[in-house]
Amino acid sequence: MDFFDLLTMTGGLALFLYGMHLLSEGLEKLSGGRLERVLENLTNNRIKAVLLGAGVTAVIQSSSATTVMVVGFVNSGIMKLSQAVGIIMGANVGTTITSWLLSLTGIESGNFWIQLAKPTSFSPILAVIGVIFILKNGKKRDLGSILVGFAILMTGMDTMSSAMKPLSQVPWFTGLFTMFTNPVLGLLVGALLTAIIQSSSASVGILQALCATGSVSYAAAVPIILGQNIGTCATAMISGVGASKNARRASIVHLLFNVIGTTIFLTVFYVLHAFVDFGFMQNAADSVGIALVHTGFNVAATLILLPFAGLLEKLSFFLIRRDEEEARRAQEGELFARMDERFLSTPSFALEQVHSYVRKMAEITGEALNLATYNLFEYDKETAGEVERLENLVDRYDDEISGYLVKLSSRNLSEQDSRRLNMLLHSVGDLERICDHAMNLADCAREMNKREQAFSDKATEELKVFAQAVRDIVSAAVEVFVLEDEEAARSIEPFEEAIDKLQKEMKKRHMKRLRKGKCTAELGFVLSDITNNFERIADHCSNLAINVMQLLEDDTHAHEYVDSIKKGEGTEFDRALQEHLRRYELPGKASK
Repeated sequence: MDFFDLLTMTGGLALFLYGMHLLSEGLEKLSGGRLERVLENLTNNRIKAVLLGAGVTAVIQSSSATTVMVVGFVNSGIMKLSQAVGIIMGANVGTTITSWLLSLTGIESGNFWIQLAKPTSFSPILAVIGVIFILKNGKKRDLGSILVGFAILMTGMDTMSSAMKPLSQVPWFTGLFTMFTNPVLGLLVGALLTAIIQSSSASVGILQALCATGSVSYAAAVPIILGQNIGTCATAMISGVGASKNARRASIVHLLFNVIGTTIFLTVFYVLHAFVDFGFMQNAADSVGIALVHTGFNVAATLILLPFAGLLEKLSFFLIRRDEEEARRAQEGELFARMDERFLSTPSFALEQVHSYVRKMAEITGEALNLATYNLFEYDKETAGEVERLENLVDRYDDEISGYLVKLSSRNLSEQDSRRLNMLLHSVGDLERICDHAMNLADCAREMNKREQAFSDKATEELKVFAQAVRDIVSAAVEVFVLEDEEAARSIEPFEEAIDKLQKEMKKRHMKRLRKGKCTAELGFVLSDITNNFERIADHCSNLAINVMQLLEDDTHAHEYVDSIKKGEGTEFDRALQEHLRRYELPGKASK
């Protein structure tokens, strides 16, 4: 093997690892968080947990990704530790599908159809189709990434295998694997390699490529495979750093499962080998044999340890003991625990968690506005204090959600996820501003109470109608955001226009009362402040609706749409506007 063979092997390894990354990332994006939702809604049935863990891992091609996601679920309180145990076991089984896919590269036959079934034969076709999908830059882009990733993966595997074949004639290389027949040494090598590249699927693939040299015997391969299962725990252990104790217990369960399973398997296997000589151990391993050993170990370990899942859970509690602080947090709960940084690696699911928080933020904002408007007419100190508390809470939601979305924006997002992220980021800003205006209204009420001021009966009646209209538009806008209803979103703009006209009418009526001496200039400033806040709240409701429209419509210029529909006469917009004006008609005679 010369220098150029080494370069080829290194390049093949790079392609292999990149292809696996691209394939896994594309599958996660295409799933759009659906697989994570399946895990999140898991029941306490352990067998179902194992099957789901295996299925999700087989789809996303990464037991590490599944396990890290589970650690995040446990950390955020979405999932109990008892549920996590089954999924972790299933993830180890699901990851074996990769080794079977890679074993297909070893197909040898002169038959055209059998040769066509070889991945290196059909992967170029997949690559061409995938590139076409990616260049179209549409919804099929993620599917294109999957196809290209698979093609690159198989090309890298074939390149590595071809470059390594000359190593079978190198004495030091063949002697190296004689050393690995020592089970303990082979175990350590497999664990170390997998911990470095943080993927058991990738390390098994590298081992399968080495088998192309014919120098790797089963005696060397078996302990390396077992070590790879221990090494893959490194990702989950790293993920547990800085997490809650329960999350760290989930990563400990993953480690315990693999260490105990490996110990049992090694002990039984080599004891039997001592009494019944396994002749195949000295034979050269092939990719199919590697896949068989990998699958056999993980399935056997799961079948043996599944009945003792509760014992693994208790052992994790023994290793990481509960303290008073943990008990207190478990009782109180973490307000923003679902926005776990571990979920950033699966953007679609992370966005769903954010969306749930923004919906809660919208509910709090609506509650704050309702309290603030009612307090204008019947001032209560405790109610004013509650508005302030809710406004501070909304500010905290704004800070936490915006910070999380900024972190998420640096990830590789699909087009739809990117649009959803922008919608959420803008919506959070609008909700925070609505709550600021609610606080302004509470301040107006507090100031009027302090100075013992009150509006005239007519002004109070008009203001109550105006306040009801503002409460209704906020309620409608929040519903649009929660349901993501495009038709309902279009109905917000005429409502906002009606509120603009209400404000103008209120100003005219106030000026009329001022000229007649029925109102003071000082109260006029307060009234103007209140109506201005009402009008700005309606503006932000319009923005919320536009945000939803931009999410749901391809190439939508929602603000241009708003401008265009305002110019129409006798249109649906105008009919809706007139309906709102009739519904919220101010009492008494209109100003001339």
